[in-house]
Amino acid sequence: MKYFYFSLYIPYQEYLAHYSGSASHLVVKTDNGLTLQLPATHFRPYLTQFGLKGRFRLTTDAQHKFQRLELI
Repeated sequence: MKYFYFSLYIPYQEYLAHYSGSASHLVVKTDNGLTLQLPATHFRPYLTQFGLKGRFRLTTDAQHKFQRLELI
């Protein structure tokens, strides 16, 4: 397993405008400086009336396939 940590803040209206329509991926920068592109659908469980906000941990397998996204 491999872990990637990052923080994210996207206001609710911005998330809806960009990621519920044609844009289907979010690009995030990890604490180690890596840039990752992730499907926006993985973040929907964490979307609140205030938007998408928090510190996240992405878990991948040895082949870098998505395993889990957690709000930490």
